[in-house]
Amino acid sequence: MLSIDDFKPLDLEDKPLFDRYYKKFPPFHSDQLFTTMISWNDYAHYHYTLIKNHLIIMTIINNQVQFRNPMGRHDREICYQVLKLAKNVESNYSLGFIDHTSKVYLTKNFPKLEFIPQRGYFDYVYLSSELAKLEGEKFRKIRNRLNKFKKKNIYTTEDISKENMEEVRKFLKRWCLWRDCESDKILKNEKKAIIYSMKHFFDLDLSGLVLRVNEKIEAISVYEKMDEETVVIHYEKGSPYYDGIYKAINQEVAERVCTKYRYINRESDMDAPGLRQAKMSYRPHHLVKVFAVNKKNIQF
Repeated sequence: MLSIDDFKPLDLEDKPLFDRYYKKFPPFHSDQLFTTMISWNDYAHYHYTLIKNHLIIMTIINNQVQFRNPMGRHDREICYQVLKLAKNVESNYSLGFIDHTSKVYLTKNFPKLEFIPQRGYFDYVYLSSELAKLEGEKFRKIRNRLNKFKKKNIYTTEDISKENMEEVRKFLKRWCLWRDCESDKILKNEKKAIIYSMKHFFDLDLSGLVLRVNEKIEAISVYEKMDEETVVIHYEKGSPYYDGIYKAINQEVAERVCTKYRYINRESDMDAPGLRQAKMSYRPHHLVKVFAVNKKNIQF
């Protein structure tokens, strides 16, 4: 029987295991990516176990334990064991990040479960070709701000590399000063995640782009392959002194990836109103919806 003691803390050395597993069962949500988990590990305390070729993730945030739905082919016995664990931990929503297909399966096999949409964790997925071209009336306002930026500024772009990594780190320090990261819990943890990602940029097989204005880095984007059709944007940061710079770095990345990837996953909005408005303004192709289970309805 599955026990909480079967879960081990996530470590950078586990990346090859996750790479092999995701070749068989590609992740459906950005939170499942190894980069996301290892970079945010100081905040979410990720643990995992493998049982009968099912990968199960557990997080501990503010002493609240939450399990992820088992990844792999649906198996009623494995689901039962995870639900039993979720029933006995101190957390109201102890099973989360359940995708639509798994929700249908669980509803059929455990009809008493109640599913709560985790709106703040819905991933925003866009057509890469649309973000690259920005054509049509629906992108008019974005195009206008982008064009104003291009008229006012001469900029260049280049890949993030070992040669410019130190400059990237200095830019991120400036960005955190601009945003006053230390005053906000989420930004403070995001700062830690970014620092970790950049420290292990090449270990994690990440890609990235820098945008220079007057030869100085003023925006960056960090991304990686999620599956054969999708690239996920982990971080996108820009200087507050250049209106439209986020529009520029967004389009530049889209132009680079659109020939290889159909979709761009720009992760979730964490229930931040301004961030939600910004992500919706780019007209997502679809949202990757996820659900949590209310513990009181876990009955057998």
